Amino acid sequence: SEIDLTLEETIPEMTFSRHDIVVFGFPVYGGRILHEALERLKSFRGDHTSCVITVTYGNRHYDDALLELFNTVKEQGFIPIAGAALVGEHTYGQIQVGRNRDDLYRDELFGSLVRLKIKDDNFSFVSVPGKYPYKEGGTGGKFRPETNEQCSGCGVCVNMCPTNAIDIEDCKTINNDCIACFRCIRICPVHAKSMNNNQEYQTFAESFSKKLATPRENEYFI
Repeated sequence: SEIDLTLEETIPEMTFSRHDIVVFGFPVYGGRILHEALERLKSFRGDHTSCVITVTYGNRHYDDALLELFNTVKEQGFIPIAGAALVGEHTYGQIQVGRNRDDLYRDELFGSLVRLKIKDDNFSFVSVPGKYPYKEGGTGGKFRPETNEQCSGCGVCVNMCPTNAIDIEDCKTINNDCIACFRCIRICPVHAKSMNNNQEYQTFAESFSKKLATPRENEYFI
């Protein structure tokens, strides 16, 4: 079964047994797990429950995010037996767009190794990189999507915003709870939201895309 943590009102409180296997997947924001995401994770409890922890980042670096996730799930009663730091397309600019073919092959190999570890009843803690105290991060970006006259007020962006940052009465109004994930831009059915007219963002995205042009490799830990 799959549980989506991006909409807070849909998150159930659950306790997993020692016979379950749970896979946790979280995005990295500035080298950390998004603070809101970690709070939502606390809806889940484990009873010496084995788990796999994964973080996805946009080709810069995941810094302390994997260690932070390791420590958080451990506090919730889970045993992280494997982990992965996975490169994905960055929210900003044109960074690692369309990469997945070799990544998916390596992900499948990683999954096979995890299954072998479980089959051998090897539920030892995995060792993952990172430092404590953690670096600053995990708060989202500063850019706010713009809304043009094509907006029909359908409310799709309001209902799908992970932090309820868009005004239900006025889809053009976005408050400071916005984490700049740009989900509203991707899901708007009439393409009313964008960053096309924000020159500061355009300049940053162009520079950032050049800076992160060299692809990093996924990292797996068993």
